[in-house]
Amino acid sequence: MAHKRFTLVATILASSLALAGCSSAGQDSADGSNSADSAGQTIEVQDNHGTQTVPVSPAAVVATDNRSFEILDQWGVDLVAAPKPIVPRTVDNYKNNEDIVDIGNHREPDLEALVATQPDLIVNGQRFAQHYEDIRTLNPDAAIVELEPRDGEPMDQELIRHTTALGEIFGKQDEAQQLVDDFQDALERAKQAYDGQSSVMGLNVSGGEIGYVAPSKGRFWGPIFDWLELKPALEVDDASTSHTGDDISVEAIAEANPAWMLVMDRDGAISEADKPEYMPAQDVIKNNDALRDVQAVKDQQTLFAPVDTYTNENIITYTEVLNNLADAFEKHSA
Repeated sequence: MAHKRFTLVATILASSLALAGCSSAGQDSADGSNSADSAGQTIEVQDNHGTQTVPVSPAAVVATDNRSFEILDQWGVDLVAAPKPIVPRTVDNYKNNEDIVDIGNHREPDLEALVATQPDLIVNGQRFAQHYEDIRTLNPDAAIVELEPRDGEPMDQELIRHTTALGEIFGKQDEAQQLVDDFQDALERAKQAYDGQSSVMGLNVSGGEIGYVAPSKGRFWGPIFDWLELKPALEVDDASTSHTGDDISVEAIAEANPAWMLVMDRDGAISEADKPEYMPAQDVIKNNDALRDVQAVKDQQTLFAPVDTYTNENIITYTEVLNNLADAFEKHSA
């Protein structure tokens, strides 16, 4: 990834974090050293529920937030419990680690198993946001931080808020800033590379069916339309935020004839990928006769998000996708 540095909007940081009582010893302890020096120290973090007092060098960390797994794994944070069925397949250190207690998925979570690990910090969010009150009630002595993107707030700033806050909590400020810099660089690259005219359509493949992803609010692709000011090939009335996309006929896609198609393979990220009938999104698109003459298909201008995207929608994933878009747009205009 490129490392051109962009100025971080001061208001994001000011509203996101309030740091108190964190010394260099506390930062060292996040790397596994000087834990005795940091014992009893805390920092204050602003999350979705107010000011949270979080221990420096937490001894027992639980994470339930899909946007956090890859970041925490990259920083070497050990977990005592996690909902393994929804941990991204690419985060093997958590998904297949027998030392980490499995608390099940968000539909039927084993919150008693979570309590039994005696966590002193719980990073909650995304699919588990619905269980926040139960988790808080059952773990009165644990700090709980929830940084789920807030409704009505710009998604790019919410990703930055999430990443920066985690960096403060785990003493990884420099690493967090690098993730932010990489993201902003990729965003600027993609903005500059897009020609401003070519029509674009976001799609989501689930169960072999193709769903329409609406600009602005559709799953994963929606914010990218806003960030890059992409020209929608089609706009649908009453479009939703559905995790499978909105129902749309392939004939409608063909008639819209997008120059670019952006596709997420929902099933590739979850257990459906283990079933014999699973068909990768690339094959669903390629094998559909109705789409054969669509410009995005004919000119090989169909971009597929990383296969784990549906369970890994964090700043790292967006950075990778934005860089891939920039590469494709630049190649097209060369």
